[in-house]
Amino acid sequence: MLVLGIETSCDETAAAVVSDGKVLLSNVVASQVEFHRTFGGVVPEIASRKHLETIIPIVDEALRKADVKIEDIDLIAVTKGPGLPGSLIVGVVCAKALAFAFKKPIAGVSHIQAHIYANFLAYSDIPLPAICLVVSGGHTDLFLLYEDKNVRHLGRTRDDAAGEAFDKVAKLLSLGYPGGPIIDNLAKEGNPNFINFPRPLLPDSWDFSFSGLKTAVLRELRRLKEGEEIPVPHICASFQEAVVDTLVEKTAMASKEFKIKRVLLGGGVSANSRLREKFRSRAKEEGWEIFIPPLYLCTDNAAMIAALGYHDWQRKGEEEFDVEPSLRI
Repeated sequence: MLVLGIETSCDETAAAVVSDGKVLLSNVVASQVEFHRTFGGVVPEIASRKHLETIIPIVDEALRKADVKIEDIDLIAVTKGPGLPGSLIVGVVCAKALAFAFKKPIAGVSHIQAHIYANFLAYSDIPLPAICLVVSGGHTDLFLLYEDKNVRHLGRTRDDAAGEAFDKVAKLLSLGYPGGPIIDNLAKEGNPNFINFPRPLLPDSWDFSFSGLKTAVLRELRRLKEGEEIPVPHICASFQEAVVDTLVEKTAMASKEFKIKRVLLGGGVSANSRLREKFRSRAKEEGWEIFIPPLYLCTDNAAMIAALGYHDWQRKGEEEFDVEPSLRI
């Protein structure tokens, strides 16, 4: 079954062709980072306009690289949310137009859950159930994925997502945008124990909260005396360590609670080198099977949308899919 995936939830315009939910035939992504860097974050109006300019050429390129025609496609899968309203509308309208013109079925899928399915493109066989952590610029979510591919949403971020916290701390330190890769690189030169920033574990909930950690960094910067040099690598390393410890420990708590020793990661922040290192180390200690996508499947892409679309279609059959844009799923 050939699935065309379309992703426009934020500032990447992406299209991909995937066979049977696991064989990647093409994966094309147009990034808008250069257009948003000046503003220190994504500008929704710019994002939606850039999607309008590039969506058709990107779909055409994905089909060409996969060496297929739109007539060969069996299913069109598109991100229906969550995301930026204008951005989501561009992708959904494009998918609907293609589905109508070429008489193809269409599936609207969750962008957050699709990050889990990036793993099914990277690994030939993943036994279930599994604890799944999706950590990105806009989302920090914990799931339980059952054997039948049904998903239980355990917890989400209450305020700043982990990736958002990285961007805001990078802005406090005048490091530029996007903040995640910059902090990751600088942290390698710093001492992660230089400052003992709080680990917001929220022990009575599976939710996450990183706004207080960001505020703790701000307080630390304000404590510096006038003219005193800011130890940027040490602050980056200490902040990053607090975020990573929180994510690893929360996942470990879920693993113990549900007695599941299989962990899947996904999302842009799962590309962070320290996060990958500490998860692999913890997996050895706990006896987990750990699955982490390759870097090119961590950030937003359409291959994961196509993969989830395939699995949802197999599970739901001919059941009608909701393909209206939704800000929260």
